Amino acid sequence: MGKPTTHVLDTAHGRPGANLKVELFALNGDTRRAIKTIHTNDDGRADAPLLDGADFETGEYELVFHAGDYFAAIGVKVPEPRFVDRVVLRFGIADAASHYHVPLLVSPWAYSTYRGS
Repeated sequence: MGKPTTHVLDTAHGRPGANLKVELFALNGDTRRAIKTIHTNDDGRADAPLLDGADFETGEYELVFHAGDYFAAIGVKVPEPRFVDRVVLRFGIADAASHYHVPLLVSPWAYSTYRGS
């Protein structure tokens, strides 16, 4: 059975993005349905798959990473409005039997992602 997972790396400080809020939404056309909100653990990871079993279906999803709040909480001084604030990643699941790992590498000035393993 497949599953989606995520983790966050704070590339500005060379460490995991611990206690960063992440929201998961399912998308259906213009409709956006909230599924789950988590905070990353000390290793910057979700403690469990974001969806599991029959809840994990093909379709479009969105992860919202609250990166600006994370950097503010650890004392990073950035101008207002923040250059990187909420990072929104929309992605598609074509095969619900596969593992989809969606990591975020983030700093106050840039971010990147990829489909991990």
